[in-house]
Amino acid sequence: MTATGAYDATATGLTTRGWWWWERRRSAVLDVGLGVVSALECALEGVDFSGQAGLPVPFGVVFGLLAGFVLVLRRRWPIAVVLVSVATTPAQMGFLMGIVGLYTLAASDVPRRLTGALTVMATLGTLIVTFVRLRHGVGAEDGSPGPLFVVLGSVFMSLGLTAPPVLLGLYTGARRRLMESLRERADSLERELSLLADRAEERAEWARTEERTRIAREMHDVVAHRVSLMVVHAAALQAVALKDPAKASKNAALVGDMGRQALTELREMLGVLRSGEPVRAPAAVPLAAVGVAAAAAAAAAEDGPCLDALDVLVGQSRAAGMVVELLVEGEAGAYDALVEQTAYRVVQEALTNVHKHAAGAKTRVRLAHRGAEVALQVENGPSDAGAADAGLPSGGNGLLGMRERVTALGGVFVSGPTEAGGFRVSAVLPERRPAERA
Repeated sequence: MTATGAYDATATGLTTRGWWWWERRRSAVLDVGLGVVSALECALEGVDFSGQAGLPVPFGVVFGLLAGFVLVLRRRWPIAVVLVSVATTPAQMGFLMGIVGLYTLAASDVPRRLTGALTVMATLGTLIVTFVRLRHGVGAEDGSPGPLFVVLGSVFMSLGLTAPPVLLGLYTGARRRLMESLRERADSLERELSLLADRAEERAEWARTEERTRIAREMHDVVAHRVSLMVVHAAALQAVALKDPAKASKNAALVGDMGRQALTELREMLGVLRSGEPVRAPAAVPLAAVGVAAAAAAAAAEDGPCLDALDVLVGQSRAAGMVVELLVEGEAGAYDALVEQTAYRVVQEALTNVHKHAAGAKTRVRLAHRGAEVALQVENGPSDAGAADAGLPSGGNGLLGMRERVTALGGVFVSGPTEAGGFRVSAVLPERRPAERA
């Protein structure tokens, strides 16, 4: 017995295959009980049948028992039960089998045309037998009501034995199919809700991942570039501290300025994050998490650097001792704030990589305005052998972060070594974000 109170058909040996076709023990007990009652009824009626037909009484009893017990098969073969009841109608037996068989047939999934044909056969058989019995009974007495009574009585008797079970069976079958349909629909809705919940959790996790990635990129861009320049200036300060105090003082001032700029950018970033904290908590509402990420990105883009600040960025690298050339082509357009910030960050990270891995190398920064897009390229030549590496730590996330920024806006990013032994970073960005273009 299961937790819901229903019997397990497999555990009790009652399966839907072979000789055992009942799904529940209660159904088996009911059908066997009806079969026994029908067999006893047919056996009693078989006594009268054998007497009228001039047959031995045991033959009529055995025939009635076999015919009546066919009712046990009503769930498996309802058509056979109805046919047997129609066949035994002339012998005036099997009334219970006929009523229950018609009910089961109408409630089953048998085609309606076949159900109607068998119902008509049962009705005609009952009508004929009833008509014959009434005519003989009425004709044997004087003062009988006449033929009209025989006809009406036969019709009412035949319809009374066939119409109610058929109508009740049709109602029961329709109700069962409706309940099954509603149950299937409820199961389908439950599966869809479960799938939607899984997708919502995936979207929430995706939003959190995107937010963490964006924060990591911003932290990397802000800290790595400023700190790299500070390390370069600190090394220069250490080298000239005793030989050239004036230059050492200048380098110290530059280190202080860069430190203050780094702190300012970090403070702005933390302010954006704090403003989005109250709405980020519930993981069950993925759109809120997505909205936080989008709002934080938009706020950071509005407050972030733009293309006009490239001169200052290049000037800082020049102050650190790098030979940098800035070339600008075309007329600047009205770019989206996030597009300008991405272009700035790409140039910033490329110059940081030159400071880290190709100190002393000549570098060229090209910026081209092409109407609906902006293209930029940072290329450095081979560095001096003695200054090939500034000794700055590198996590390998710079190029990956640049690629993620550019592709997120629908742009193209390419990077790799040059034939001359240097390195080149190129990117093409659309003038607006994909959402705004849509």
